[in-house]
Amino acid sequence: MPLTLPDWVQLYSNGASPRLLLDRYAGESARVRDDPVWIKRASADELVTQIAAIEARESVFPSRLAAMRAMPLFGVPYAVKDNINVRNWSTTAACPAFAHIAESDAHVVARLTEAGAVCVGKTNLDQFATGLVGTRSPYGRPSSAFNAQYISGGSSSGSAVAVSRGEIPFALGTDTAGSGRVPSAFNNVVGLKPTPGRVSTSGVIPACRSLDCVSVFALTVEDATTVLALIEGDDPDDIYSAFAPRNAAWSDRLRIGVPSAHQLDAAYRAPWGRAVEQARALGHKIVPVDFAPLHQTSELLYGGPWVAERHAAVQALLERDPNAFDPTVRQIIQGALNFSATDAFRGQYELRTLQRQVASLWREVDVLMTPTAPGHPQFPEIDADPIGANTRLGTYTNFVNLLGWCALAVPAGFTHEGLPFGATFIAPANVDSALARLGGQWQRAAGLTMGATGVAYTASTMLRSPAAEATLPIAVAGPHLSGLPLNRQLLERGATLREASATAPHYRLFALPEMMPPKPGLVRVARGGASIAVEVWELPLRHVGSFLALIHAPLGLGSLELADGRCVHGFTCESHATEGATDITEFGGWLAYQQHLSEVRDHDARRS
Repeated sequence: MPLTLPDWVQLYSNGASPRLLLDRYAGESARVRDDPVWIKRASADELVTQIAAIEARESVFPSRLAAMRAMPLFGVPYAVKDNINVRNWSTTAACPAFAHIAESDAHVVARLTEAGAVCVGKTNLDQFATGLVGTRSPYGRPSSAFNAQYISGGSSSGSAVAVSRGEIPFALGTDTAGSGRVPSAFNNVVGLKPTPGRVSTSGVIPACRSLDCVSVFALTVEDATTVLALIEGDDPDDIYSAFAPRNAAWSDRLRIGVPSAHQLDAAYRAPWGRAVEQARALGHKIVPVDFAPLHQTSELLYGGPWVAERHAAVQALLERDPNAFDPTVRQIIQGALNFSATDAFRGQYELRTLQRQVASLWREVDVLMTPTAPGHPQFPEIDADPIGANTRLGTYTNFVNLLGWCALAVPAGFTHEGLPFGATFIAPANVDSALARLGGQWQRAAGLTMGATGVAYTASTMLRSPAAEATLPIAVAGPHLSGLPLNRQLLERGATLREASATAPHYRLFALPEMMPPKPGLVRVARGGASIAVEVWELPLRHVGSFLALIHAPLGLGSLELADGRCVHGFTCESHATEGATDITEFGGWLAYQQHLSEVRDHDARRS
């Protein structure tokens, strides 16, 4: 069967019927009992119902290709963690006493159904998504797809393992403390955790409702990112929905912050060192960062009043039937009873203080890179110290949602024993699209096999791209060029460089007199024009007004024609201002003219 989304697209483009899913995925209770990865597999009837709906939608289109454009996940199978509602299916959150039939789809499931995807089952998890280990479930304890002696990671254990084994191209999980990232590291798959609020959590059983995120597991960054693009967006039914995509002002050479002092098991030290070297080899600058404030933030998640959010989600069941809970999960959630309302506000004050303190970090680095986890425990280690061992697994994950950031966990090599090692990129809120591009670059360079399939990664394109902030392309030809004095005006407004380009051959360039800093004037002419070098920057629309306020006559923003015929907004000059100005068109651009002036000054200095 196909492994990735492009594989599935190719299969259906060649005329295959979605009914082939029946042979592969029709559920059998015995298979569920024998495999702790799954809590439920879809029955044949449940699959037929979904497939028939796709076929009915396809029938209104003139061709299969047209139908697939409208349904980008046409017939693609996927699974959801069993704390996410699927209409008419049971939701257990890995607690049989909590099980109930969902009356409606979770928002993310509805989005995937709209895209043509087929849900083939529900996967195991640490009960009520409380844990990073994958061992706290009455439905069994999944192990790493690479070695049955080692834990799968959690809480999204089943989702990560099913993807790693190649059973499905992607699966949904959830992530509050790292549940969408740690299992990805232990199973050599991609774990995408969006900015909190970017993807709706309506229809998801909450762990910490104010922090929860729906995460995506896939074999490739491109596939995970495609799924994100299809499930993201505002949801009026989710009080924490906050869809506010932004652009990241990142260059090709990023400043990547890494822990100045890492906390790693011996087996992870060599692959972490290789991961740092790979980042350097990609041209990025490595910046050691003191993680002490981040670790201090992490302590609030379970050591502070946020555990009361877990209690709020299950209070009625806990009071009625405490024995329905996994003992470790019950111990953690009952810890909420040790906090008062006063403690909750003190915790909020401490978090706000830390948020302000670490915000300055993004002036020093563009993105953080960490080991996804500090080590990969075996089952006896978790059994001997279930809370302590779990806490250590969150060393590099617990702080991210508290700070409102996004993260992308990616495969990053293997240990000497053949176990997978993962790294995680962490970025400020709402720059998920830029983070995905970095992750794609990383996976292409790493060239590893996908999950536990043994199949080599092959670069592909995203079927859909996550939203970025609405922007206005602006062509600059003078001191707003990269590295020149006024370029900061663009960077301060979150503008990103789209391309180095040139105008159509209809312009002349003048060095305007008495301008500080020196500026050129670009004028369109009917005859005798030339092509002038420019840069095209994407400026967020919300900052266009403040940028315009900085531009004074005789300069302004007008329509500018590029060499390939496109028209963008760009700097133009009133023609009267060129009287007495030096025509510098022959240099082809402002940078070349500045280089000429520098050479003249050097020549004059040598002569004197």
